[in-house]
Amino acid sequence: MKALLSGNEAIARGVYEAGVRVAVGYPGTPSTEILENVVQYKDVVYCEWSPNEKVAFEVAAGACYTGARAIVTMKHVGLNVAADPLMTLTYVGTVGGLVAIVADDPGMHSSQNEQDTRNYARLAKIPVLEPSDSTDARDFLVAGMDISEKFKTPVILRTTTRVAHSRSLVELAERVEHEPEGFKKNPPQFVTIPAWARPMHVKIEQRLLDMAAAASVSPLNRIEWGDKKLGIITNGIAYQYVKEIFPEASVLKLGWSYPFPDDLIRQFASGVEKILIVEELENFIEEHVKSLGIACDGKNLVPNVGELSPMSLQTIRAKMEGKPLPVFGPVEQVKTLPPRPPVLCPSCPHRAVFAALGKFDVIVSGDIGCYSLGASAPLSRIDTILCMGGGISV
Repeated sequence: MKALLSGNEAIARGVYEAGVRVAVGYPGTPSTEILENVVQYKDVVYCEWSPNEKVAFEVAAGACYTGARAIVTMKHVGLNVAADPLMTLTYVGTVGGLVAIVADDPGMHSSQNEQDTRNYARLAKIPVLEPSDSTDARDFLVAGMDISEKFKTPVILRTTTRVAHSRSLVELAERVEHEPEGFKKNPPQFVTIPAWARPMHVKIEQRLLDMAAAASVSPLNRIEWGDKKLGIITNGIAYQYVKEIFPEASVLKLGWSYPFPDDLIRQFASGVEKILIVEELENFIEEHVKSLGIACDGKNLVPNVGELSPMSLQTIRAKMEGKPLPVFGPVEQVKTLPPRPPVLCPSCPHRAVFAALGKFDVIVSGDIGCYSLGASAPLSRIDTILCMGGGISV
């Protein structure tokens, strides 16, 4: 049976089908709906909103120590909070599969920064998978569990706003159970004192090489041969835009984008005359391709801020072909509707707090959440917003 699912709904379905036992997270757009949709499977999946992303990651780690499959969800800035357990779990390794679903927000639709989660994968030396649509989202969650258990590593499933909230058809499958064997005491594996952690690092470096070899033959990465005058290496939602604007080009779609599938990249590069890297935000792929001695275009043409779109790729193509840049007319505003900026809900207790603060000549340090709307008219009471929990510290 097929179903029309958003990326987040498809990930939730993948959680069910992959036999996941524990699903935890901390809410934050564009990741929130994942756990909200996993709840429908509560009879077979334990679900929990944790106090923060660090706690959520630790709960998932504890579950995977027992052999249970686990996921943890958060938005990109949440991984900053969870970085402590992440960086050490990569040393300890996993028993049951553990996939961290991290939702980036190119364009900052609902976020305070535009950081690129792929940099965390490189820092932690763990795999990152990047779906391009809802089918990928479900399939990559299932594949991520298999990769995690095969290589004994946490895996990052990196989504973006457009993948999380757009819809496409997904072929549903049945749940496959994976029975946990229970926690088996083994201090040299699970206790990270220096004497036991040092050999763990040696294993990580070899694991990275093994995963790179596996990525080169993985079906998550594929070459779609077309006109060999231009080859495009791309990932995530950018793949959809590339197929629309460069339908004739040869394409290397990186679904398992780190560690890099070097053999596959070299094979692709040897078969085309010119290479263009199309990726949102950082020059993550481009930097590595150039380190292999392969000439390519990338951020000299593709913006490194904001999200990409078919229109931005039309502009890139015009530049490459020396044609006049396309002109996109302004979106006509509906004149009959008044502006409707977001505001705090009627009877929200924050309204009274901001009203009271307005009676004093004080500096108000704000925080992340709906109360950030206190910075806008008609309240206009917040002077700073830095990060989650920063209101008190600042």
